[in-house]
Amino acid sequence: MPKIIWVVERKRLMDSPDERSSHSLKTPTMGGVAFFYTLIFALFFIRGRDVFDEAMYLIPGITIMFIIGLKDDLIVITPGAKMLAQVAAISFILVNPSFTIHSLNGFLNINEIPYYLYLTIGGFMMLTIINSYNLIDGIDGLASVVGMVIMVIYTTIFYLTEEYFFALLSITMNASLMAFLGFNLSSDKKIFMGDTGSLIVGFTISVLTLKFLALRPVVYTDLPFLLENAPLIAISILIVPLFDTARVFAIRIANKKGPFSPDRNHTHHVLIDYWGLSHKQASFIIGCFNLLFVMLFIVLGSTAKNLGMVIMLVSVVIALGYIFFKYNYNFATLKQKILLRRKVERIKSRVEDKSGKKKKVKPNGSFVPSENRKSIEEDQPLESRKNEDITY
Repeated sequence: MPKIIWVVERKRLMDSPDERSSHSLKTPTMGGVAFFYTLIFALFFIRGRDVFDEAMYLIPGITIMFIIGLKDDLIVITPGAKMLAQVAAISFILVNPSFTIHSLNGFLNINEIPYYLYLTIGGFMMLTIINSYNLIDGIDGLASVVGMVIMVIYTTIFYLTEEYFFALLSITMNASLMAFLGFNLSSDKKIFMGDTGSLIVGFTISVLTLKFLALRPVVYTDLPFLLENAPLIAISILIVPLFDTARVFAIRIANKKGPFSPDRNHTHHVLIDYWGLSHKQASFIIGCFNLLFVMLFIVLGSTAKNLGMVIMLVSVVIALGYIFFKYNYNFATLKQKILLRRKVERIKSRVEDKSGKKKKVKPNGSFVPSENRKSIEEDQPLESRKNEDITY
C-alpha cells in the first residue's frame, strides 16, 4: 500500500475533491490495486481446495473488475460501459456448476427453479450487490468496515459447511480490508480504495452470496437457521448496501432524476451532514448496525417461518426509510448549503488572521489593515509618509 501511495502521488493521480466530496484535500486513490494482487496471489495457493475449479473462473472475473475499476479511477467511464464489463465478469461465475441454484428450498413456497431462471436471478443479484457496495464507498472506513462484517459472517458460514475454499477466500478478502482500513483512516498516509477496490470487493461479496444460496440442502443442518430462511439471511448480511441503494434510487426517481445521478442523499452523508458525526463514528455505527441486524435474523431464522421473517424485514426497511426520508434534499440545495458553509469558514479564517495582525492608522486617525497599508502609502507623497508610523 505505501508503494501504491508513492506512485499515485508521484504521477499525480490524486482524487480531487468536488462539491459532493466528504474530503477537502487531494488524496491518493486506487488502493484496490493491492486487493487485486492479494487475491490473485492467494488463489494460487488455495486453488487445490476447490471442487469445480472455481479459482480459474474467479481470476478472469476479478481481472475484468480490476481493469474497469482502474480505468474509471483514471478517466471516468459511462455507467453503460461499466455495466457491460460487470456482465462479462459475472458470466464466468454463472456458468460454473458450483454456483448453480437448483432450488429456493421452500422460500415463499418456491422449490425447484429452471436453469434460465437461475441465470436471471443470479445475474441480477450479483449486479445489484456489486453496484450497491460501490455506492456506499463514500466516507472514510465505511466500505472497509461493512466489508469486514460481511466477510466475517461468510467465513463462519463456509467454515461450518466445510466449504474451505470459500472460507479461505473470505479470510483473504477480510485481511486485505483490515490492512487497507489502517491507511484509509490515517492522517498522513491516507488512500482511497477507489472503484478499483470497491468493484473487486463487491464482486467477491456477490460470488460468496451466490455460493451461499447454492449450498447443498444437507449442509444447512450445520447452520443455526432454517434452510428456507437462507435468502433472508443473505439479505440481512447485505442490508446496509441494499437499503442505502434502494433508498437513494427511490429519492432520485421521486425527484425525477436518473438513478445514477450524483447527490449527497446516502445514509452515511445524512449521518455526517445532518447528524454531525465524523467519518469514523458514522462508519462504526453503520458497521455495528449491520452486525446486530444479521445476528438478530440468524436468531429469529432458527425457529420463525419465512413469511414472518419477510414481514419483519419489510417492517424494518419501512421504519428505516421513514427515519431517513425527511433528509431527502436535492443536489442543488445540498450544494448551496456546502458552498455557504465553506464561505463562512473562509470568512472566519480571514477575521482570525486579521485579528492577529497589528493595525495601522492613516493621518486622519482611521484604522487601516496592514495588508492595505502598502496601497495607501503608494498614493501619498514621500514627505507625508515620514511621520505617519503610528501603531496600536
